[in-house]
Amino acid sequence: MVASPTSRNARAKRPIATSPKAYKLSAELLRVHAQSPEPSILRYAADFLSRGRVVAVPTDTVYGLAADPFNLSAVEGIYRVKGRPESRALPILVNSIEQAMLLGREVPTNFLRLTHKYWPGPLTVVVDAAQRLPLKVTANTGRVALRWPRSPIVSGLIDEFGGPITGTSANISGHPSCVSAAHVLEQLGERLSLILENGEITEGLPSTIVVLTGDSWKIVREGIVPCSDIEKTLA
Repeated sequence: MVASPTSRNARAKRPIATSPKAYKLSAELLRVHAQSPEPSILRYAADFLSRGRVVAVPTDTVYGLAADPFNLSAVEGIYRVKGRPESRALPILVNSIEQAMLLGREVPTNFLRLTHKYWPGPLTVVVDAAQRLPLKVTANTGRVALRWPRSPIVSGLIDEFGGPITGTSANISGHPSCVSAAHVLEQLGERLSLILENGEITEGLPSTIVVLTGDSWKIVREGIVPCSDIEKTLA
């Protein structure tokens, strides 16, 4: 049995797994249980991430593209897959507030107020990035967008991989976000190696994005969390 990694070196040494039950399409498609994701499938997907590959995964909002944010080749792969301008930063998904704080630099008090109330959930918080995070991920802005999704699939994948993953939407840049694996296949099937599939995401709305700068804050996108709720939390 392959053990979960505890470090980047451990991830690099993990043997390559074989597909548990993949359907062969333009991209490999694996059905995964929403609330109790199968460890063998998460392990298989984590092996792809360890090898610098890009994997499409269902989140609690839309399907996203997961890759290792510390692997510059993998980061470049996401920009190629999406056709995304490199002037746009890549959001990062975590599965704990503590993990997020390691990716931020001197996070403000409002970060904790927001994350304790809305995480895990559909809220993205933008803060100054820690120096350990590659500038390419931040599009050379030195800022990073962080989110902890309410998704056992994403949390389990992060645990199996041993660290945070990217979480940009799984779609061609400028096209509608994908709420099903069929949509991902239609847009990106020829550009991806693996898609984790869990049916259609009923919410289909993006996360709300709040930018924090010191004690100041600004909502730059209203998604599932209403602006009025954010204003009450930070009042």
